[in-house]
Amino acid sequence: MNSEPSASRNRLVLVVYTAAIFVSALLLFSVQPLFTKMVLPRLGGSPAVWSVAMVFFQSLLLGGYAYAHLLMKLKRRVVPVAVHLVLLVIALLTLPLAIRSGWGEPPQSGYAFWLLGLFAVSIGLPFFALAANNPLLQAWFVRTGHPDGPDPYFLYASSNIGSFLALLSYPVLLEPVFTLRSQNLIWTGGYGLLIVLIAGCGLLLLRAPANAAALNMPADDASAPAPSWLLRARWIFLAAVPSGLLIAVTAHISTDVAAAPLLWVLPLSLYLLTWVLVFQSRPLLPHKWMLLAQPLAIAGVVVLLAVGGEQNLLLTLGGHQLCFFIIAMACHGELARTRPAAKYLTGFYVALSFGGMVGGLFAGLIAPFSFSWVAEYPILLALAALCRPTGTERLPRWSAWYWPFLAVLAVALLAPSYFAGEIFNWLDDHRVRMIGAVGVLSALLALALNATRWKIFATVIVALVLLRAYPSDDGRVETVRSFFGVHKIVVTPNGQYHVLMHGTTIHGAEKFKNDDGTPVTGRPEPITYYHKDGGIGRAIAAIRERKGAPLKVAVIGLGSGTLTCASERGEDWKFFEIDQSMVDTARDPKYFTYIQNCEPDLKPVIGDARLTFAKEPDGVYDLIIVDAYSSDAIPIHLATEEAMAIYKEKLAPQGAVVMHVSNRHLELASVVVGIADANDLKSWVYSEDSGRDNEYIFSTSVVVSAREEADVGTLASSDVWTETEANEKQRVWTDDYSNVLGAVWRRLRDGEQ
Repeated sequence: MNSEPSASRNRLVLVVYTAAIFVSALLLFSVQPLFTKMVLPRLGGSPAVWSVAMVFFQSLLLGGYAYAHLLMKLKRRVVPVAVHLVLLVIALLTLPLAIRSGWGEPPQSGYAFWLLGLFAVSIGLPFFALAANNPLLQAWFVRTGHPDGPDPYFLYASSNIGSFLALLSYPVLLEPVFTLRSQNLIWTGGYGLLIVLIAGCGLLLLRAPANAAALNMPADDASAPAPSWLLRARWIFLAAVPSGLLIAVTAHISTDVAAAPLLWVLPLSLYLLTWVLVFQSRPLLPHKWMLLAQPLAIAGVVVLLAVGGEQNLLLTLGGHQLCFFIIAMACHGELARTRPAAKYLTGFYVALSFGGMVGGLFAGLIAPFSFSWVAEYPILLALAALCRPTGTERLPRWSAWYWPFLAVLAVALLAPSYFAGEIFNWLDDHRVRMIGAVGVLSALLALALNATRWKIFATVIVALVLLRAYPSDDGRVETVRSFFGVHKIVVTPNGQYHVLMHGTTIHGAEKFKNDDGTPVTGRPEPITYYHKDGGIGRAIAAIRERKGAPLKVAVIGLGSGTLTCASERGEDWKFFEIDQSMVDTARDPKYFTYIQNCEPDLKPVIGDARLTFAKEPDGVYDLIIVDAYSSDAIPIHLATEEAMAIYKEKLAPQGAVVMHVSNRHLELASVVVGIADANDLKSWVYSEDSGRDNEYIFSTSVVVSAREEADVGTLASSDVWTETEANEKQRVWTDDYSNVLGAVWRRLRDGEQ
């Protein structure tokens, strides 16, 4: 008779606690893309916004875990319940989510620290309260006396399932269907529901016998010694490496597609999925399999980095993320294997969150200020080899010779990078095979010889150093790094061209030598996307001819400064650029001479164009050119109905807006046509293959929008421009709504990469 109430109570405890942890995780990880998307327009849609956001979230997660750890040291059970419920209610009073007043416009520098402050004052309290829930509720669950209490780590899997579903559903369900305001209200309602569930958890805890946990604890767990400091340090390291890799991989892929939640949540979802899988009682993917696959994954990333310049979206997204998933599974599997008894649970979670914060700080804040290139990705990749457990080597006699062999191999492969000659040329021609071979060697070491992690680590280091010695770009490469990304200035082997690249996308180029090797003299000719026969060049010519007088032009995005040489005497061109390092690069004549030769007195307006351009006088510009892209990533807030309304407001009575929409991964022409139509503007689309890419004369996709057909002059009757109507079935992008997944799908559907 007594067992029935006990069994029913145990079911109730399990259901309520599982539901509370699930909902808490759902809210915790859906707020990340939601609020970060609200902040993106303040900083030009830079992918670095997400990296800094991840540092904030991981740091506050540590704060929440430490708070839970300290709260559970209190002897009276009613105090943690009461304190936490009061904290949740106070946090509820700060909702719905909003950017706090006084934080509307970023400073001229120190963006990362400004962002951290904005996040702290805007969502710090509700996120902190959510962050504490997972370890706190698991500790309460242990003390309810439930039969599963001695090993509550399965609840961590439940938490991460909630997190995983939240992130996966955001780009697929929430972002394409709901506006930001609707998402915010749904999230606030969920927060209220969570408070009710946690109150229920607290009530069930207080009704349990005071010694319920002790009665239910196995003798081995009760007498288990505290984890050593060496083991705690190992936990921190095992958590830090995949956490840092998460940010590095995200930055790597989002730079070349779009700074949008779609591409942030894919690696973060995989990261959370690894936690779900490793903490199952019977893991779907056994840990020993992941340890076997991990060296292959490391070698896979080495090869992908060696290939460089990925043109295929599926390879860029799939290859790096699959390898990241395997590496994270191996690291997190080690954490699950070495987890402590339940009574040390909160301390274990503090170590995990501290490691996560350390990895995030390194990849999100320290590395961008310390390196002129994306060094954090290969560094963390090498450190991943040290996450392997110790083991007994096979064929120890052969293994003993490996260190001298590796030293000779490193000297043989690296020495030619300092000398000219046939050997160097051969190595340069075969660099991908060479680097890939060394990467594969590290994998074979692990699989065939079961080599120590230090030997695998050293071999990976050699492969990664080769990446720097023999970069995938032809010619000499210099890098310039800022908050907004890493720009490469590539000088082609014969010095004929200087090329500006961001990620794998060319942003501009200048011809320094003629085909016969003589220096180019006089006014530089605009090339790449800006040549006179391309979409942008034709649009400028048509508007100039229509006006019959000097133009007044606004250009959003400076790049290498190419468009300064598209101006004519007597015209007034004004440039808007968010990245000061880009201005400094374009001004430096050792890199590019467009500004020096065509606009030596140029004074660009520094800051995000949505904020700075909105302050310009109304009705003055004959032409507005929007060409602000980070690698192939579109700053979404510059391609919305509200953004186009600002452009229209600044146009002269017969002015036109030119938007450069060339993109390998997103179909954007229909987006621009839609936002123009929403502002009662007509649009003409240009998309023609130049057939001269080998001369740095690139094909372009351009949309010109104006009030009337007469405003664009001869362009309206041209065979290469098509007047295009808005697609009524396609929802217009606004500051409150965008659908990157739809743009990716349209590009794939059209059969273009």
